[in-house]
Amino acid sequence: METAIDLRYPIGKYSTKEFSRDQREQWMADIRFLPNLLEQSLQNLDEAQLHTPYREGGWTVHQLVHHIADSHMNAYMRFKLGMTEENPTIKPYEENDWAHLADVAALPVNTSVTLLFALHTRWDHFLRSLSDEVLQQRTVFHPEHQQQMTLWYLLGMYAWHSRHHVAHINALRERMGW
Repeated sequence: METAIDLRYPIGKYSTKEFSRDQREQWMADIRFLPNLLEQSLQNLDEAQLHTPYREGGWTVHQLVHHIADSHMNAYMRFKLGMTEENPTIKPYEENDWAHLADVAALPVNTSVTLLFALHTRWDHFLRSLSDEVLQQRTVFHPEHQQQMTLWYLLGMYAWHSRHHVAHINALRERMGW
């Protein structure tokens, strides 16, 4: 008997893992290679396909790509704040509202893919400069979740986020036979 997959979480929900060097390297690779994997997942999609929701009630692929750029720009800033301030309160944002703004509607997805290549190059370089201790000890505070988060937790969350949204696109392609 086949189990139904939750289209919202094609790779499952994020869960924190204990620190290990192997896990760190895997998560850093997820960050480093996200632009390439995203670009591959979009290959040969036409405008109609890009404007198809990845699930009923979900964003279109077009919105999803711009969301990844928005999210990862915020993530990069959260890491930098976590390194330059003591337990800073990070700024949440209304992701769904951002997905409906004019720049998302007007600009092609390659704008955000190009941005992600540059951003992830900087982010990867920055992450490589951080020691294991720093990742485990430096924190930020997320007011929406009322939770203190280590940079280690954030690294895992954004590595998951990278794989999560690429999986949305790839699962849609598979279901639609694209």
